[in-house]
Amino acid sequence: MNLLFHQLLAEVLAEGHELSQIRFASDRGVPPEFSYQVNFPRLELVFSGHYSNQLWSADSGLYTVQLTPRQVLYIPPNAWNKPDWEPACSVLSLLFGKRQLGFSLVSKQAGREQPFDVHKHSIPAPTGRALEHILPALDALSREAVTAPMDRHLLLALLSGVHQLLTEADGERPRGVDLFHGICIYIQENFHRAISRESIAERFNLSPGHLSRLFRDKGHMRLADYITRVRLERAKFMLRKYHFHLAEVAQRCGYQDVNYFCRVFREKTGVTPSQYRELSQPGGPASE
Repeated sequence: MNLLFHQLLAEVLAEGHELSQIRFASDRGVPPEFSYQVNFPRLELVFSGHYSNQLWSADSGLYTVQLTPRQVLYIPPNAWNKPDWEPACSVLSLLFGKRQLGFSLVSKQAGREQPFDVHKHSIPAPTGRALEHILPALDALSREAVTAPMDRHLLLALLSGVHQLLTEADGERPRGVDLFHGICIYIQENFHRAISRESIAERFNLSPGHLSRLFRDKGHMRLADYITRVRLERAKFMLRKYHFHLAEVAQRCGYQDVNYFCRVFREKTGVTPSQYRELSQPGGPASE
């Protein structure tokens, strides 16, 4: 799998002059339901077809953009995008988690509900490398009015660094470790959906039993506990940042029953969602 992503990045770097446009997602505005919003940076590069996304800008508010081959979308931490997978497309995603750098290549045919081809891979996140400083530079650039030509230079430097990491990562760690962290990244991306042990196992070509053992052995926790932890951390973020009703917070975090969400939240945090929101407001006890 490493070879596939190695070749894709090598192709992009060899034709770097063809990177025609770089878009930046924003953390402002109210994210639509089922949008993607995580606390680490992401980059999406279109290889074929049309990749449609809802984004937000100060000039246009909520708008839709159609990304075509060799166009790039960069999503800073806690920024959001809402893709529309209806048109046919092939998209490479790079997920810059704290512990793991994830790779995902998704190919979709028009009219099909699910992607017909999905490839995933992950390697350890870099430490003490120049690559770590390129991401904050892109985050800062995303807030500026004029991004060209610096955006393209930073993007090529980022892709070059990732390509080098892939080259160095061959055979460094057992597959189980990278698989575990890759699944963690997948859960962090899809916590708002109806994911389960069975659906995650199917996505990663594992048996449900193997998946449970993997989390016990590598994460020292149950899969269900990790999913709950991710969902509640995002619920806390939404309660601090947005004025959603509790039912909407619950739904956006993968809970269809708001009462169950409130019960789990209180069991794990010691306070209700409403109390947490009040304590988190500027001037509240938590901020003093």
